[in-house]
Amino acid sequence: MDRTDRGPVVVGLLLAAGGGRRLGGRPKALLEHRGRPLVEHAVRALRDGGCARVHVVLGAAAEEVRARADLAGCAVTVNPGWTQGMGSSLRAGLGALTGTDADAALVLLVDQPGIGPAAVARVRTACRSPSCLVAASYDGERGHPVLFGADRWADVVAGAVGDRGAREYLRRHRDAITFVECADVARLYDIDVPEDLKHLD
Repeated sequence: MDRTDRGPVVVGLLLAAGGGRRLGGRPKALLEHRGRPLVEHAVRALRDGGCARVHVVLGAAAEEVRARADLAGCAVTVNPGWTQGMGSSLRAGLGALTGTDADAALVLLVDQPGIGPAAVARVRTACRSPSCLVAASYDGERGHPVLFGADRWADVVAGAVGDRGAREYLRRHRDAITFVECADVARLYDIDVPEDLKHLD
């Protein structure tokens, strides 16, 4: 079976570098949910959603995350500039994928455990080419995961600064986005402040 037959190669890109500053400095990747670290739940969502491979970007407490979490089979990049914000992790992740066989990167954030394999699969299957741009939507509002075709990576990286990540790129290219409604299969919330910990069990 050749590449055309099997469709684009979509790699899961998990951004898991955050230090949880508003959570008292608890690295988000290691927050526990159903007895395991959040990073494991996100990896499983990407795998079960059909991503060809999973690439994880770590930052805060990277060695502890590697020691405590099962990341077997994942490629791992450590972002030394993680304190600069999510944009630096997106740059690190897309940089690591550049030059590989990946046609697209499906980006998921580690602190959104309400997003599971069903939403990942919907966004992934909407990708048709290396120029695709796909985003989950929730009752018409753009959310995660977001998928960037490889032809777009250089422009995404160029604009990924601070905590904005790809927000500005997505705003400028809104007309090119294929939106995939996911409100019926996922819940969009972040674990950012102590009050959000109620979503974990």
